[in-house]
Amino acid sequence: MIYIAAHKKFDIPDLEGYIPLQVGAEGKENLGYLKDNTGNEISRKNPNFCELTGLYWIWKNTQDEQVGLVHYRRYFGKSNFSADPKDIYSYDEMKEMLKDVDIILPYTAYFLQNAKEEILVECCTEEIFDQLRECVLRLYPDYIQDFDRFFAANQSSLFNMMFCRRAQFDAYCQWLFDILFELEKYVDLEKLNDYQKRLFGFLSERLLNIWVMHHHLRVRHVAVVNIGMPLNTRITIMRRRLTNRIRYRLKGKK
Repeated sequence: MIYIAAHKKFDIPDLEGYIPLQVGAEGKENLGYLKDNTGNEISRKNPNFCELTGLYWIWKNTQDEQVGLVHYRRYFGKSNFSADPKDIYSYDEMKEMLKDVDIILPYTAYFLQNAKEEILVECCTEEIFDQLRECVLRLYPDYIQDFDRFFAANQSSLFNMMFCRRAQFDAYCQWLFDILFELEKYVDLEKLNDYQKRLFGFLSERLLNIWVMHHHLRVRHVAVVNIGMPLNTRITIMRRRLTNRIRYRLKGKK
């Protein structure tokens, strides 16, 4: 099953194997979808964990052999320049891709600066970043080399989107939430602005790359169909990411 994280009503793609999941459902209007505030859940953490409350719910309350998470606006598809639901990959197409790889992720995004500098621009503080590194070092010390290597480079797969087999999914979630729940003990959210308070969702986008890197997983990077985004905006984003890749390489040669 591929779960579509949503916090509001949207046009559900007519695709078998996809199902909407209301994230941050606790205390909110019932949208008529599956809700992340049932069973074993962390729905109230949604303002800070974003779609991860849905990820946690999937981990603790489902048993799908292949499992994925996408967004009501973003789906794995055939072109980064498309906003057409017809270009979303079907569940069967996603399963076919998985025969040759361990995990399917969005395309690789390139930053103008390294990944640490990039996340410190708006999403995180230096103090919290250092606390995150300490949590990884304390809980999973064998990952610290990959942690440092990832944040010293300038590329990442983003959006907290994935599709993989159950064993990989469960192992990743265990690792991820061990780290984030530990970090949560040391973060004073009141010191952060409203954007930074989405901290744990931002951090997990990067941590997924570190987990994949550490396990030497075979990855297929797939385009993202962004429903509702104007074509000129999509072109601007892709142009900027390509330019960032070139400028970063040139900067390293100086």
